[in-house]
Amino acid sequence: MTVIRQQDFIDSIADALQFISYYHPADFIRALADAYRIEQSPAAKDAMAQILTNSRMCAAGHRPICQDTGIVVAFVRVGMQVRWEADLDVAQMVNAGVRQAYLNPDNVLRASIVADPAGSRKNTGDNTPAVVHVELMQGDKVEVRIAAKGGGSENKAVLKMLNPGDDIVEWVLQSVEGMGAGWCPPGMLGIGIGGTAEKAVLLAKEALMQPMDMHELKARGAANRLEEMRIELYDKVNALGIGAQGLGGLTTVLDVKILDYPTHAASKPVAIIPNCAATRHIHFELDGRGRAEFTPPTLADYPDVHWHPAADARRVNLDTITREQIAQWQPGETVLLSGKLLTGRDAAHKRIAQMLLRGEKLPEGVDFTDRFIYYVGPVDPVKGEVVGPAGPTTATRMDSFTEIMLSKTGLIGMVGKAERGKLAVETISKYGAVYLIAVGGAAYLVSKAIRAARVVAFADLGMEAIYEFEVEDMPVTVAVDARGRSVHDIGPKHWKQRIIELKVAG
Repeated sequence: MTVIRQQDFIDSIADALQFISYYHPADFIRALADAYRIEQSPAAKDAMAQILTNSRMCAAGHRPICQDTGIVVAFVRVGMQVRWEADLDVAQMVNAGVRQAYLNPDNVLRASIVADPAGSRKNTGDNTPAVVHVELMQGDKVEVRIAAKGGGSENKAVLKMLNPGDDIVEWVLQSVEGMGAGWCPPGMLGIGIGGTAEKAVLLAKEALMQPMDMHELKARGAANRLEEMRIELYDKVNALGIGAQGLGGLTTVLDVKILDYPTHAASKPVAIIPNCAATRHIHFELDGRGRAEFTPPTLADYPDVHWHPAADARRVNLDTITREQIAQWQPGETVLLSGKLLTGRDAAHKRIAQMLLRGEKLPEGVDFTDRFIYYVGPVDPVKGEVVGPAGPTTATRMDSFTEIMLSKTGLIGMVGKAERGKLAVETISKYGAVYLIAVGGAAYLVSKAIRAARVVAFADLGMEAIYEFEVEDMPVTVAVDARGRSVHDIGPKHWKQRIIELKVAG
């Protein structure tokens, strides 16, 4: 009988979470490198270069790939011949491992989990609790599949109870077009079909734990209907032209994974969960011989891609920027920001709006007049860093605050990721402001442009506090210009048509 010791299990969970925080799976690196080589969209290729460069930097520096270090999801399969030497139950042991990993002083990971989700939403401080699924199986081992799932991609999850005669492919394509860029493509789609509503969603999440093998599948050909559907969806989703970061391009998904389960004759539940460019998951097994061991990728696994800003990129001084200057910027243009940049995301925006509506002054040091705000919740710094990885969060969540921020504070620019909603774009145009995007999935690379950082307000909000960053050549792209033209509209439309032309020519 196999004996699994409590500390071996806890240490293995902690080691796995640290490992996936800075190492992309080798299959993801290969798939993204292949997509980079064939990409023809300059904007999308630049975004992929940033992601690949960031991945290599994180592997070398042992720092998080993305500032959103995720909500932990663990699938634990326990053999029925296993005996535990443990005082804690399985979920408690997983949470002990999460706590150990996220508070590791050598590589602090961002605590993103809030309790009382419908009320106070207070941060738990250590990223617990995890979402744990436990299953008993035959055998004498414990198998663990664990992931750290980013909020931006998780928020794009979709469930639909289709009618038995409805077309799954058609619905998936409509859903992916509606997702926009908030899930940080290129990545993977996990699809669950059948069972009940909750089973379909669980299948979609489990599908994301599988390795990327689309190129191998296409080379050998489909062996069943699900594999045929995988290939069909891969080709048709990429033909949408959404591209990396939603900028328009040839590759939106690197793979499509599908799991199914028998369902009621009257039902056809289908769920989609996308995985972002910060793909983080790993599978390990415990057999009683100690904690799990993990083999890191080698430098040979990474393509020879080293991102540098384009020579013709527009350099901007944030300390002297004017509305007249930003009015000249064009959608899709690369801009390098230098100077002082305030930050703020969901909780800070809510508090600012409440203060403004009550007629109160904003805290000292929070003056947005002719300034830019960066939607970010950074990782804590370690080993002399001024700030940890500090990539953008999804800007769409701040859309409801755009009117009050632009009309009441003097703000002229915003930096985040993904598209803005129609009303937000109209508001940006109304006030002659601009919206810029940084690359989601390049958080460590972005943080290297931050030369100084200090909390100026709302310290109690933790990672959602307002910081003032001093940046130098921080790379961003003009997503919405002062006239309300959006690259997330222009880019995919252009590349959808371009893909059709390429197919005809080919």
